[in-house]
Amino acid sequence: MENPLLSFSRPLPFSSVRAEHVVPAIRAHLAEAEAKLGAISDRDATYASTLGALEAATERLEQAWEIVEHLEAVATYPEYRAAYNTVLPEVTAFWSSIPLRENVYRALVAFSERDEARTLDATRKRLLDKTLADFRRHGATLDPAGKERLAALDRELGVLTTRFTQNVLDATNAFELVLEDRSRLSGLPDADIEVARASAAAKGYSGYRLTLQAPVVTAVLTHADDRGLRETIYRAYNTRGASSAHDNAPIVARILELRREKAALLGFANFADLVTEDRMAKTGAAARRFVDDLTEKTRAAFERENRELAEFARERGGPSVLEPWDVGYFAEKLRRDRLSFDEEELRQYFEADRVLEGAFRVAERLFGVRIAAADDLPAWETQVRTYRMMDEGGREIGTFYVDPFPRENKRGGAWMHGLVAAVPPSPHIAVFCANASPPVGDRPSLLLFRDVETLFHEFGHLLHHCLSRVGVRSLACTRVAHDFVELPSQILENWCVEREALDMFARHYKTGEPIPDALLERLRAARTFRAGNAQMRQLGFAALDLALHIDYSPERDGDILTYSRRVLEKYSPTRLPDDHAMIASFLHLFGSPVGYAAGYYAYKWAEVLDADAFGRFRAEGVLNPAVGSEFRDKVLALGDSRDPMELFVSFMGREPRPEALLERQGLAA
Repeated sequence: MENPLLSFSRPLPFSSVRAEHVVPAIRAHLAEAEAKLGAISDRDATYASTLGALEAATERLEQAWEIVEHLEAVATYPEYRAAYNTVLPEVTAFWSSIPLRENVYRALVAFSERDEARTLDATRKRLLDKTLADFRRHGATLDPAGKERLAALDRELGVLTTRFTQNVLDATNAFELVLEDRSRLSGLPDADIEVARASAAAKGYSGYRLTLQAPVVTAVLTHADDRGLRETIYRAYNTRGASSAHDNAPIVARILELRREKAALLGFANFADLVTEDRMAKTGAAARRFVDDLTEKTRAAFERENRELAEFARERGGPSVLEPWDVGYFAEKLRRDRLSFDEEELRQYFEADRVLEGAFRVAERLFGVRIAAADDLPAWETQVRTYRMMDEGGREIGTFYVDPFPRENKRGGAWMHGLVAAVPPSPHIAVFCANASPPVGDRPSLLLFRDVETLFHEFGHLLHHCLSRVGVRSLACTRVAHDFVELPSQILENWCVEREALDMFARHYKTGEPIPDALLERLRAARTFRAGNAQMRQLGFAALDLALHIDYSPERDGDILTYSRRVLEKYSPTRLPDDHAMIASFLHLFGSPVGYAAGYYAYKWAEVLDADAFGRFRAEGVLNPAVGSEFRDKVLALGDSRDPMELFVSFMGREPRPEALLERQGLAA
């Protein structure tokens, strides 16, 4: 049978890719890319023979690798993982080697000095400037020994971050708690109890099976009356990757060591400075100032909320001192008491299929697209849905896949993966994945509100990918600064509480009735309930990230788990237990060679942008197609073809106003 990873006919061959295809296909693409890069010369350098040739040299490898990497995340099995791990170091080494190739760098410099370079259009000029800067930042000017060491560092980082990710998946799957006594699940909604029963039955057990999948953990920590059960699940979840069988602690320490060495080799004071140089923050210190300033403006509300919760818990017969596994439980009771808000009542209005359709309808109203099912496309699992996106004229601009529910061969969390960033008129291809509570029996999947927000969030990333009109692949879609990339995703979450949008999809799954006004008002109030704690949680992750990549020294600061716990405790509403090891499963920081490392602050940075930008929709109409068209044309369509601040100013007419976030959260002084 022909290797499906060697041909690039559409649709993408997800259903036919097997483990045995991975190694020969990727090695063939590597050899082809090597030959094309080797042919780039500084003789008679033109755009086509330098930047154009560089873009073309890696396109086939990139597309094949996106497929391989995606399947490792959503449909892995031992033989596939082995094949992936075999070629991962080779692929990592190849990408790292590109800026170190003297012939390519010489050709780029030679082209930059020619008359043609001075007359490039704005997008190609930005590509030239960014490519030269990127080459320098990745070692183009190092001596041969330095280049060799840098390549070795990147190879090892690629291997270690993959091992980290696989350990998290394996540790998550290794845990199960089977309960025979239904009374131990007292307090859990019937829907979650039924999921636990079905999970046990699927494994051949009687009783109820609890796992470390996110919907299960959330349900237990929020609703379980059994304090011992909450503690068991909390400790298991927050020690994933810290046991001898799947121990990520030494991997984290080594990753940080390699990143420190890499930054120093490239002339940066620390890894945060290396990462942020081409982002909106520009330096690690600027990112830290942003985090510290927001922390200072949030702390008073955070401390007040914690005092209120402790007092409420004592009044309700709770412990005199709250532990981490008590916070979500009593916070939910306080929310119900103070706001008369029951998230399970709200959940009845968020049937997963309807929510997905609602996200589509919002996009159609705002951005002038049309989305239709594409049942003819092969996928990797039967539960995956496939769609096509068309523009106003009926031209296909994107194909995408939705993978909504957890499986043991799929990693946790939610994400969007841009599989193919195309140059118009070719359509883009993308997928977004979630791990929401699946349907059970005759009951459909009903989403918690936070899952609704997550679905809209990831769909926002997908729109950013599919609405790109950039004529240069490297600057297209979501290939933008990390502290800007969350703007298109986070802004879409705002429509989850707007009546005009909700009425398109939020219907009671039995009666078909829309959300009552009173319940919607309680939802809006609940969004800012304990906003100080929600914000401090995210700021704690950002502060830890920056501390690890600016300050941490194993000689001075000791054990990485202890150090991380000390940092996070400053942002925690309670003391953290001595075995707390969240850092050992922190995929954002250690699941890839860079990822969100030294960049977790970007979520809050972009949240300032989205709170401010959504103010324009509020002022001119939340489903105003004219405003939506402007946001599409001035932000979503332009990728990284312009500086991100320039894009924001183009849409808003001014630079962002930081107070917008605090005002939205009810935290403004």
